[in-house]
Amino acid sequence: MPSFDIVSEVDKQEIRNAVDQVNKEVTTRFDFKGSDARVEQADFVLTIYADDEFKLGQVLDILRTKLTKRNVDVRCLDNDQTEKISGNKVKQQVTVRTGLETDLAKKIVRAIKDSKLKVQASIQGDSVRVSGAKRDVLQEVIQLTKNVIDDFPLQFQNFRD
Repeated sequence: MPSFDIVSEVDKQEIRNAVDQVNKEVTTRFDFKGSDARVEQADFVLTIYADDEFKLGQVLDILRTKLTKRNVDVRCLDNDQTEKISGNKVKQQVTVRTGLETDLAKKIVRAIKDSKLKVQASIQGDSVRVSGAKRDVLQEVIQLTKNVIDDFPLQFQNFRD
Protein backbone atom coordinates (compact mmCIF):
# COMPACT_ATOMS: atom_id res chain seq x y z
CA MET A 1 0.00 0.00 0.00
CA PRO A 2 1.57 3.33 -1.03
CA SER A 3 2.35 5.77 1.78
CA PHE A 4 4.36 8.86 2.69
CA ASP A 5 5.17 10.96 5.75
CA ILE A 6 4.45 14.64 6.31
CA VAL A 7 7.26 16.10 8.44
CA SER A 8 8.89 19.40 9.28
CA GLU A 9 12.65 19.15 9.60
CA VAL A 10 15.48 21.66 9.58
CA ASP A 11 19.15 20.88 8.96
CA LYS A 12 21.01 21.87 12.14
CA GLN A 13 24.34 22.14 10.33
CA GLU A 14 22.90 24.66 7.86
CA ILE A 15 21.67 26.74 10.81
CA ARG A 16 25.16 26.60 12.34
CA ASN A 17 26.70 27.72 9.03
CA ALA A 18 24.22 30.60 8.71
CA VAL A 19 24.94 31.74 12.30
CA ASP A 20 28.67 31.68 11.58
CA GLN A 21 28.13 33.75 8.43
CA VAL A 22 26.00 36.28 10.33
CA ASN A 23 28.63 36.68 13.04
CA LYS A 24 31.35 37.13 10.41
CA GLU A 25 29.33 39.75 8.52
CA VAL A 26 28.42 41.67 11.69
CA THR A 27 32.09 41.93 12.71
CA THR A 28 33.09 43.30 9.30
CA ARG A 29 30.24 45.73 8.66
CA PHE A 30 30.93 49.41 9.26
CA ASP A 31 27.57 50.19 10.89
CA PHE A 32 28.26 47.54 13.58
CA LYS A 33 31.78 48.85 14.34
CA GLY A 34 32.39 48.82 18.11
CA SER A 35 29.06 47.18 18.89
CA ASP A 36 28.46 43.91 20.71
CA ALA A 37 26.09 42.46 18.10
CA ARG A 38 26.25 38.68 17.73
CA VAL A 39 24.20 35.51 17.39
CA GLU A 40 24.71 32.48 19.62
CA GLN A 41 23.29 29.02 18.99
CA ALA A 42 22.30 26.41 21.53
CA ASP A 43 20.76 23.45 19.69
CA PHE A 44 17.64 24.90 17.98
CA VAL A 45 17.55 28.12 20.04
CA LEU A 46 19.31 31.19 18.65
CA THR A 47 20.02 34.18 20.90
CA ILE A 48 20.61 37.52 19.22
CA TYR A 49 22.49 40.21 21.17
CA ALA A 50 22.70 43.86 20.08
CA ASP A 51 23.25 47.37 21.43
CA ASP A 52 19.73 48.59 20.69
CA GLU A 53 16.43 47.53 19.09
CA PHE A 54 17.38 48.90 15.66
CA LYS A 55 20.61 46.89 15.48
CA LEU A 56 18.75 43.83 16.76
CA GLY A 57 16.36 44.15 13.84
CA GLN A 58 19.26 44.48 11.41
CA VAL A 59 20.96 41.35 12.79
CA LEU A 60 17.64 39.48 12.53
CA ASP A 61 17.31 40.56 8.88
CA ILE A 62 20.86 39.38 8.15
CA LEU A 63 20.05 36.05 9.86
CA ARG A 64 16.91 35.57 7.76
CA THR A 65 18.85 36.35 4.58
CA LYS A 66 21.62 33.87 5.40
CA LEU A 67 19.12 31.14 6.34
CA THR A 68 17.23 31.68 3.09
CA LYS A 69 20.45 31.40 1.06
CA ARG A 70 21.14 28.09 2.81
CA ASN A 71 17.66 26.74 1.94
CA VAL A 72 16.32 26.89 5.49
CA ASP A 73 12.70 28.05 5.49
CA VAL A 74 12.37 31.14 7.70
CA ARG A 75 8.73 30.32 8.49
CA CYS A 76 10.08 27.89 11.10
CA LEU A 77 11.53 30.77 13.15
CA ASP A 78 9.59 31.72 16.27
CA ASN A 79 10.64 35.08 17.76
CA ASP A 80 10.31 35.72 21.49
CA GLN A 81 9.96 39.11 23.14
CA THR A 82 12.93 41.47 23.19
CA GLU A 83 14.58 41.61 26.62
CA LYS A 84 16.68 44.43 28.03
CA ILE A 85 19.95 43.38 29.60
CA SER A 86 22.65 45.47 31.28
CA GLY A 87 22.65 49.09 30.19
CA ASN A 88 21.10 49.72 26.79
CA LYS A 89 21.83 46.28 25.41
CA VAL A 90 19.01 43.99 24.27
CA LYS A 91 18.65 40.33 23.41
CA GLN A 92 16.04 38.22 21.69
CA GLN A 93 15.62 34.48 21.53
CA VAL A 94 14.60 32.89 18.26
CA THR A 95 13.46 29.28 18.36
CA VAL A 96 13.76 27.11 15.27
CA ARG A 97 10.65 24.93 15.27
CA THR A 98 11.15 21.35 14.13
CA GLY A 99 8.67 18.53 13.99
CA LEU A 100 4.91 18.84 13.76
CA GLU A 101 3.24 20.07 16.91
CA THR A 102 0.16 18.15 18.00
CA ASP A 103 -2.26 20.93 17.04
CA LEU A 104 -0.81 21.25 13.54
CA ALA A 105 -0.79 17.46 13.05
CA LYS A 106 -4.45 17.29 14.10
CA LYS A 107 -5.28 20.11 11.69
CA ILE A 108 -3.59 18.21 8.83
CA VAL A 109 -5.38 14.96 9.67
CA ARG A 110 -8.73 16.80 9.94
CA ALA A 111 -8.21 18.48 6.53
CA ILE A 112 -7.37 15.13 4.94
CA LYS A 113 -10.44 13.44 6.45
CA ASP A 114 -12.71 16.34 5.46
CA SER A 115 -11.52 16.09 1.85
CA LYS A 116 -13.23 12.66 1.54
CA LEU A 117 -10.21 11.20 -0.27
CA LYS A 118 -9.74 7.46 0.19
CA VAL A 119 -6.65 7.61 2.39
CA GLN A 120 -5.78 6.96 6.01
CA ALA A 121 -3.89 9.61 7.97
CA SER A 122 -2.39 8.89 11.36
CA ILE A 123 -0.21 10.91 13.73
CA GLN A 124 3.07 9.15 14.53
CA GLY A 125 5.17 11.16 16.97
CA ASP A 126 6.14 14.39 15.24
CA SER A 127 5.02 13.32 11.76
CA VAL A 128 1.81 12.33 9.95
CA ARG A 129 1.74 9.07 7.98
CA VAL A 130 -0.65 9.01 5.02
CA SER A 131 -1.41 5.75 3.22
CA GLY A 132 -3.83 4.99 0.41
CA ALA A 133 -4.58 2.58 -2.41
CA LYS A 134 -3.29 4.68 -5.32
CA ARG A 135 -0.37 7.02 -5.94
CA ASP A 136 -2.61 9.61 -7.59
CA VAL A 137 -4.71 9.98 -4.46
CA LEU A 138 -1.56 10.47 -2.38
CA GLN A 139 -0.40 13.18 -4.76
CA GLU A 140 -3.80 14.88 -4.33
CA VAL A 141 -3.25 14.76 -0.56
CA ILE A 142 0.14 16.44 -0.99
CA GLN A 143 -1.45 19.26 -3.00
CA LEU A 144 -4.28 19.58 -0.49
CA THR A 145 -1.83 19.80 2.42
CA LYS A 146 0.26 22.44 0.63
CA ASN A 147 -2.88 24.53 0.08
CA VAL A 148 -4.23 24.16 3.63
CA ILE A 149 -0.97 24.68 5.57
CA ASP A 150 0.88 27.68 4.18
CA ASP A 151 2.29 29.24 7.35
CA PHE A 152 4.62 26.39 8.35
CA PRO A 153 7.26 24.57 6.25
CA LEU A 154 6.35 20.96 5.48
CA GLN A 155 8.30 18.24 3.73
CA PHE A 156 6.90 15.06 2.22
CA GLN A 157 9.26 12.15 2.75
CA ASN A 158 9.45 8.39 2.69
CA PHE A 159 7.19 7.98 -0.35
CA ARG A 160 6.72 4.24 -0.88
CA ASP A 161 4.82 2.17 -3.38
